Amino acid sequence: MAPIPKTPEELILMREAGRITALALDAMRQAVRPGISTAALDKFAAEVIHQHGATPAFLNYPPGSPHPFPATATISINDELVHGIPRADRILQEGDIVSLDCGAVYQGYVGDSAITVPVGAISPEAQRLLEVTERALWIGIDKARAGHLTSDIARAVQALVEGEGYSVVREYTGHGVGRSMHEEPQVPNWWPSGRPRMRGWNSVRLVPGITFAIEPMVNVGRPETRLLDDHWTVVTRDGSLCAHFEHTIAVTPEGPPLILTAL
Repeated sequence: MAPIPKTPEELILMREAGRITALALDAMRQAVRPGISTAALDKFAAEVIHQHGATPAFLNYPPGSPHPFPATATISINDELVHGIPRADRILQEGDIVSLDCGAVYQGYVGDSAITVPVGAISPEAQRLLEVTERALWIGIDKARAGHLTSDIARAVQALVEGEGYSVVREYTGHGVGRSMHEEPQVPNWWPSGRPRMRGWNSVRLVPGITFAIEPMVNVGRPETRLLDDHWTVVTRDGSLCAHFEHTIAVTPEGPPLILTAL
């Protein structure tokens, strides 16, 4: 199914959903420090989202699942890539890196964004990982222009990340965002060499008005991941550090995209 461009009126609502998401992320970011629990960070995000007349996009997602997500934000530490469940006994330590990912629903439209931040002083290796992963996000965003392909985004992100000696996660991708948190198109962060024929490897041409999340997920070690027994937390299979940055964007008629989840 092809992605459906949003109307100007829909983009206004998506921009507000994105702004609220950005405020929630910023509240968590400012609260990050050694000794705080991930549950406490999650509470900050929930408060901001509700204060602005929105609802958490992640809470109880997906509908009808036997294991719906139980919190407002996913908070993932060190070798946890994505979908970490906030807990009162999960305490941040000096030198950790923590991925903060959340979404807000405002008048039926979704914003989705993520950042990875340091906890106190971190190692040079961890700092470089954060810098490269964030650069990969902006490289991907720059490719999200009318007339380009989703494969252009994937190849640009992959080239940067692998050129810096890191690996790109294969199993998880960016995705369309709109009335639902996961819509078309799928936006991978890597692209198979040659002409891929597998199901799901359709490169979509970008047209004005389509909205999606770009979210590089980068590992210091190998790209493989595994799912923990809590049904949600994804970790690197080799235990290496990883990072994750994400913005929801809208393709514009000319030039760079509109970043819907900017402050």
